[in-house]
Amino acid sequence: MKTFNAKAEEVERKWLIVDAADQKVGRVATHVANILRGKNKAIYTPNVDTGDFVIVINTDKMELSGTKWDDKKYYRHSRFFGSMKEMTAAQAKEKDSTFIMHEAVRGMLPTNKLSRHIIMKMKTYTGAEHPHAAQKPELLTLPTKK
Repeated sequence: MKTFNAKAEEVERKWLIVDAADQKVGRVATHVANILRGKNKAIYTPNVDTGDFVIVINTDKMELSGTKWDDKKYYRHSRFFGSMKEMTAAQAKEKDSTFIMHEAVRGMLPTNKLSRHIIMKMKTYTGAEHPHAAQKPELLTLPTKK
C-alpha cells in the first residue's frame, strides 16, 4: 500500500462561516486553525495547504475568561531602542476586535512559509455582514462547552 500525499491543485476548498458571538476566543481559534490547516480532512498532508477558507463574524462580541481583558497584553517592537509598545486585550478590542482573533489563530499555526499563506485564508469581520456571499459559504456550528 502506498502512502497518499495530497497535491495543492487537487484540493477542493470550501468556504465556512464561524459565528464568534458569545464564544471564548481560544475555543473558536482552535477550531478555525484546524480547519485552515485541513486537519479535519482525510487528505491532510502537513507540507501541503489542504485547508478551507474560514469567515469569522461577530468578533466584537467574543469573550475572554477571567480577567484577561485587562491582564493579556499584545506587544510590538520595531527593533529600535525604546520602541516597545504594549496594548491590553480591552484596548485591542476597542481599536480593532478582529486583531484578537487573528493573533489567536496565528499563534496556533506553525511558524513557516506555509502558515503565512494559510492565515490569509481566514477573513474576520466585526459585524454579521461580510462581502463573501458569492462564494456560497456554509455555516459551521462549533461545539459549545458550558
